[in-house]
Amino acid sequence: MTVENVFVIAVNLSGKSERHFQSSLDELVSLCKTAGGQVQGVITQNRERIHPATYIGEGKLQELARIVEAEKIDLVVANNELSAGQIRNLADALGVRVLDRSQLILDIFAMRAQTKEGKLQVELAQLEYLLPRLHGQGANLSRLGGGIGTRGPGETKLETDRRHIERRIYDIKRRLQLVVKQRDQYRKRRRSNDVFQIAIVGYTNAGKSTIFNRLTNSQSLEEDQLFATLDPLTRRLQFPSGLKSLMTDTVGFIQDLPTALIAAFKSTLEEVAEADFLLHVVDISDPDLLQQQETVRKLLKELDAGNLPVLTVYNKKDQLEADFFLANQFPNIQISALEEADLRSLLIKIEEVLKDEWDFFDIVLDSGEGDVLYQLQSNVLVIKKELIEETNQFHVQGYVRKNHPFHRYVEEK
Repeated sequence: MTVENVFVIAVNLSGKSERHFQSSLDELVSLCKTAGGQVQGVITQNRERIHPATYIGEGKLQELARIVEAEKIDLVVANNELSAGQIRNLADALGVRVLDRSQLILDIFAMRAQTKEGKLQVELAQLEYLLPRLHGQGANLSRLGGGIGTRGPGETKLETDRRHIERRIYDIKRRLQLVVKQRDQYRKRRRSNDVFQIAIVGYTNAGKSTIFNRLTNSQSLEEDQLFATLDPLTRRLQFPSGLKSLMTDTVGFIQDLPTALIAAFKSTLEEVAEADFLLHVVDISDPDLLQQQETVRKLLKELDAGNLPVLTVYNKKDQLEADFFLANQFPNIQISALEEADLRSLLIKIEEVLKDEWDFFDIVLDSGEGDVLYQLQSNVLVIKKELIEETNQFHVQGYVRKNHPFHRYVEEK
């Protein structure tokens, strides 16, 4: 990956908290590194409102132009969404390429997408973002010669032809509809089997894939970078009690995620809403964890998944510098995904939470109902199973989901 010299610019609007602004800025620097850039510096400006023509004020723009020339900067990235006019004016004044936060995120997604569906969704998001910004971008876009911001549709020079882009958007949407139908059929099959489904959600780089891999013996990508996982992966998982489930690793959330990207990845993120239970993984060592938790909760509401049962998993406790940590989400557990004992504790904790969520049952099965006993052990949370020798029956106790077919069975028993 070619390393480019990047300079970050950001406007802190009055009314925004200093903490939120700094968190967003730190995140943008991390995004630049993930995209293959070397951040040489940051310029910030406090303003009542963003400058309509150049994003930052004239004085700051002149200061930035001197820095760009002196430090041989290749790319300037703004922390807010820019209009086509602002991008053009900044590029003309600075003589280098200019991107905004949304374009940078889209570029990283284009770099990370592995599946055919993921690549189509990223391209759709990029084209829909580009379409309203075509006017006046020609000169800036003609300078694209590889590097950050040029992955995806930029390489095919589609930006010069509005009709071509519109046709391509229509074509991608049509192809994605077929993928969505296939995904829906797959979900219906899973639903008809009544398999307990868990989705791992959380802020990007919180350690979701590490937990997923360790629990399911999988090989999804683990990197200390933003958006290491893009395409969702589902694997089987068995609990200590014998309960079987499916676990899905999902794309990491981030504040100010481009609207076009949320829309494009709706079908992928719907995996979250289809789940029966959520593991919300939080990086306990991150100073911005409160902000990150709020971002995840907000996005879950947008995905109609705000009312699902959740266990908050405070991960990376081995990196926590303080002597103690005061959790603000319940129920919760503190772990290090690298510790086997902690992962076992996590599975036990999930079972504890499920006992609070599910209904208790206490039944006796005849010796001829061995197949029912086997099904129960896989589909419900069995806490006691013993043979009554005098009657050659099984005494079984456990917990069952309210919407599971076995709920009616144990009620009738």
